[in-house]
Amino acid sequence: MPEQNNTDRRTDASLEDVASFNKEYSKDMDIFRDTFIRYMGYSNEIGEAFRPLVSKSLVAASYGMAIGYVCTDTFDKALRLRMNGAPNREVLVKGGDVFSWQMLASVTIPGLVINRITWATRLAMRRAPVVFLKTVPTLVGLASIPLIVHPIDNLVDRVMDATYRKHIR
Repeated sequence: MPEQNNTDRRTDASLEDVASFNKEYSKDMDIFRDTFIRYMGYSNEIGEAFRPLVSKSLVAASYGMAIGYVCTDTFDKALRLRMNGAPNREVLVKGGDVFSWQMLASVTIPGLVINRITWATRLAMRRAPVVFLKTVPTLVGLASIPLIVHPIDNLVDRVMDATYRKHIR
């Protein structure tokens, strides 16, 4: 009997893992909003918190990662609708909704909030030693991230309900 190589065994195991995940994956669960993956959208906030300590190109890269998350979520939602036979208009409207919501809730508003928190912390400490001027605002910015997630998500839901969802759908 031919012996199966390690690559084949790993591939079979991977396929079993995917099949198992798909069976357990709740249709009501949104992995981009209801799991730890949601925090990938906040990578730019980490970049903003570290702004006093890192180069501008690293901060810009963190925004690239967050926008990549937004685009992936948008593509996932639109593709799922399309695969289920939704008309083009519905796919476009839902894609626009997801993209707008994510850009506001994951990139724009949190980036601004963390930027201002670190700026205000630095301003309040303007007479502190330089080492504190760089590290304390970063720590305050990082500590703020978990505190702002749900309030911003709720705010964006209300804004989207009153604007895009009201007038586009």
